Amino acid sequence: MAMKDTIAQIRAERGLTQEQMARQLYVTRQAVSRWEAGDTSPGIDMVKLICTTFQVPLERFFDMPMEYYCQCCSMPIPQPELHGTEADGSSSASYCKYCYQQGDFTAKGVDMDEFIEATAQMEADAMGISREEAVSLMATLLPHLKRWQQG
Repeated sequence: MAMKDTIAQIRAERGLTQEQMARQLYVTRQAVSRWEAGDTSPGIDMVKLICTTFQVPLERFFDMPMEYYCQCCSMPIPQPELHGTEADGSSSASYCKYCYQQGDFTAKGVDMDEFIEATAQMEADAMGISREEAVSLMATLLPHLKRWQQG
């Protein structure tokens, strides 16, 4: 689904007019209209604000299903060798090898904020962004992932 369609769908699901959505995002109605028409696209910071404001996962803006991402750290795991392992040695369908081995998380006893602090620099280095940008991105992504929804 194209970004313009995703934005229109999020707005429709909440029963909002373009004006109402614009107010919640601190932009003009014309900006929302241009996004939905595909004339322009919101930047990553605006996409993160849309996700936070309307409580939708960032992955919704991409063409890849949630299963494509590690449900702990959000790393893409397209190759089988990147998947973690279950207790019986089988491949984990949900987690990467860095987060999950032999049926358990490698980072035990940490909450989401502690996990972000511990891994933000690795995320920043991998993506070529600043540590602060990585923290912001992870804080947007992780609450929607299976591990962090479990409490």
